[in-house]
Amino acid sequence: MRYRYSATENGKLEKKAVIYTRDEHGINFADVDSEAVSIIRKLKNAGYESYVVGGAVRDLILGKKPKDFDIASAASPARIKKIFRNSRIIGQRFRLVHVYFGRRIFEVATFRSLSDGNTSNTFGTIDDDVLRRDFTLNALFYDPEQQIVVDYVGGMNDIKNKQIKPIISLSEIFTDDPVRMIRAVKYAAVTGFSIPLNLRRRISGQSVLLSNVSPSRLTEEIFKIINSDKAADIVDLLDKMKLYHYLQPQAALLMKKNPAFRKKYLQRMAELKGSENKRGKALGSLFYDYLDTMINDWKPGPTDNYKEIHGLARSFVLPMNPPRFELQYSLKKYLAAHGITIRRPPLPKLPEGAAPKRKRRRRRKPSK
Repeated sequence: MRYRYSATENGKLEKKAVIYTRDEHGINFADVDSEAVSIIRKLKNAGYESYVVGGAVRDLILGKKPKDFDIASAASPARIKKIFRNSRIIGQRFRLVHVYFGRRIFEVATFRSLSDGNTSNTFGTIDDDVLRRDFTLNALFYDPEQQIVVDYVGGMNDIKNKQIKPIISLSEIFTDDPVRMIRAVKYAAVTGFSIPLNLRRRISGQSVLLSNVSPSRLTEEIFKIINSDKAADIVDLLDKMKLYHYLQPQAALLMKKNPAFRKKYLQRMAELKGSENKRGKALGSLFYDYLDTMINDWKPGPTDNYKEIHGLARSFVLPMNPPRFELQYSLKKYLAAHGITIRRPPLPKLPEGAAPKRKRRRRRKPSK
């Protein structure tokens, strides 16, 4: 075990972080994505401190093979873009870089500063960046070249003790960003870790803050949940902690009133296979069981009620606002499974002897 030191304002050295070696953190290097290693190597060769961060490090320590590898770096988005031609800068408030390898995307973020608080969108150093992350188990930095884990906040011990602990003070963590309540519960469900009593009480007392979160952010969180291997466990725990009704109010109400619906709803979630989900299948898990209760008396064959079914599904998943094409895909798959097809409106009849109108072709202006 080694330590990282930084100079204080007085010029004295202060212990900042614990550095765990390969034998101490136990990460199997074979589980680390080779393309993520390549990205970090290029950034470091260009002179920029860079690490794998977040859930990927947590999963590696727990002996799991992560699906996604996020990277944090001292390089600015503009510098990252110059280093990787296969990339593009995204975001408006805080710019990130997506580096592409075929159909795979690696998100590279620049270290953020604490100058504007915990939700700062200005660039900073690793010492600042770690303190604006939410929970200790997700605030570890892994250098795959040296095979070391840098721990500023005691995350290794919290993983060892199987606890979800916040980095930001309890008085600020959820007022700054209420979505952190959902993440805390999600992390507990995914890892099997416990949520300490003081954190549970804070979530219970401030859960109403989630009612002010925008539909777009809630939609993003729901998609993360239903595309997880642990979707059923996450929804179950969110429901027990009385948070799910902020994400899916109608489903939460039905689960409370009807234990049979709750069991079936969670079972459908359990059948999802994370990133292997086909387009629209995960979304359908949110409303299929509800539609079952609404259209049992509808017979197989062509139907004129597609608009009605579409309206039922869309209103049921509110405040979520899914992409239109995904909702349509899910509904068509659902209807096909029940032998129901969409009746297409008949073409308008033309008067006898009339010829169909031809579209007028617009004449192009001659080029100058």
